[in-house]
Amino acid sequence: MRCEYPLRECILKILHVVPSYLPAIRYGGPIYTVHGLCRALIDRNHDVHVFTTNVDGRSVSDVPTNRPVSVNGVSVNYFPTSLGRRIYRSPAMGQALKEKCKVFDIVHLHSVFLWPTMAAGKVAREAKIPYVVTPRGMLVRELITRKSCFTKHAWLTLFERRNIEQASAIHFTSQIEAEEMRLLGIKFRRCAIIQNGLDPIGASVETSADDLAWIQSLPQPFILYLGRINWKKGLDRLIAAMADVESVCLLIAGNDEEGYQQTVVSLANQRGVAQKIQFVGFVEGARKWSLLRRAQILLLPSYSENFGMVVLEAMSAGCPVIVTSEVGMAHTVKTSGAGLVVKGDPDALAAAITQLMNNECTRKKMGEAGRKTARDHFSWASVATRMESLYTECVESGGGHVD
Repeated sequence: MRCEYPLRECILKILHVVPSYLPAIRYGGPIYTVHGLCRALIDRNHDVHVFTTNVDGRSVSDVPTNRPVSVNGVSVNYFPTSLGRRIYRSPAMGQALKEKCKVFDIVHLHSVFLWPTMAAGKVAREAKIPYVVTPRGMLVRELITRKSCFTKHAWLTLFERRNIEQASAIHFTSQIEAEEMRLLGIKFRRCAIIQNGLDPIGASVETSADDLAWIQSLPQPFILYLGRINWKKGLDRLIAAMADVESVCLLIAGNDEEGYQQTVVSLANQRGVAQKIQFVGFVEGARKWSLLRRAQILLLPSYSENFGMVVLEAMSAGCPVIVTSEVGMAHTVKTSGAGLVVKGDPDALAAAITQLMNNECTRKKMGEAGRKTARDHFSWASVATRMESLYTECVESGGGHVD
C-alpha cells in the first residue's frame, strides 16, 4: 500500500534484496548491518521481507530454500543459485521477484556488480515500484581499476549505470562513498547519507572462562586488525609500519580472502617483522568483543572503506582506533576524539601507533569518547527513522521507468 498517513504512523511493505545474508557471516559488516536495519524497521511496524541466496563461501548455508524463514523476526527467503554462482545468479529468485514484487511499496537493493541487484532493479522498474540502491562501497574508481577492471566497466555500461540512474534514491553510508561515486560520472535522482547502526548489546557480552584463557594465551600487549584479509584493507602498509613499532604485537583476526594471507606472511618475512605478528583466524560473538575490549588499539588502514563497521564496534567497546583517511568513519573518529586519522603511508601509521602506545591516558580518553559517541549517535532506531523518511520520499515521488 502507499503511504497516506503521517510519517510516524506510515506502515510500508518493504523488500530488501541482498546477495547473501545471515548466517553467512564470512561476508563481514553488510551481513550484520542489513539485518540490523531490517529489525529496526520492523520495530517501527513496517512489513519487512528479504530475498537473498543461500551462498556461503564455497558452500551454502544450512537454511530452507524457496520459502519464508524467520530470522530474528525478519522474513527471509533464501534461493539457490544456478549457473553464474559467482555473481549470485538465481533463476528461482528471478521468478519470485516477477511474481511478488508488485505487492511491495519499495524495494531496497544492497550491492552492485551482482545479479540480484540487476534483476530486482529491472523488475521494480517494470512494475513501477520505487527502489533504493546501496552500493556498499563497491562503486569506487580505484577498486574497479585494480580488480576485474574490464568486466566491471562492461557490467557498469550494460546494467549498473541504468540501475543506478533510474533508482528512486542512492543510499550511501558516508560522505566519502558519495564523493567516490560522483568521480565515476554516474548521475542519480537523489541520494541520502545514512550511517550504519550498532546493537549496543554486543559490547556488553561477558567473556567466558575459555575465551579468557584464549585471550591470555595471546601476546601481550597487542594491537588489533579485525576484518577480512583482503588487499583493499591496507594490510601491506600496516605490515611495513610494524618495522618501526616496538614492544607490541599485531594480531590479525579475520577470514582469508582469495589466499591473500600468504601475501601478508611474505611481506612480514621480507620486512623482518614476522615475530611481531600473529594470525588468530576468524572470530565472532563473545570472542570478537573480548579482543576489542583488550586491544590497545584497533587499526583499519584501508585503501577504500565506505563505512568501517569494525571501527564503530571498537568505539562501542571503548577501544581507541587508528584509521586512514579513506575510511568512511574517519570524520566521526576525528570529530569525536575516538582515535587518530592518518595518511596511509607506513611512516604515518607507525608514528600514530607509537604515539598512542606511549600514552595510556590518551588511549583511555579516546576509548571513553568512542564509547559515548557509539551509544549516543549510532542506534538502529535513529537509522531506521532516517531510512523510513527516505523510503517515504521515494514512495510519494512514484516508481521507476519501464526499460
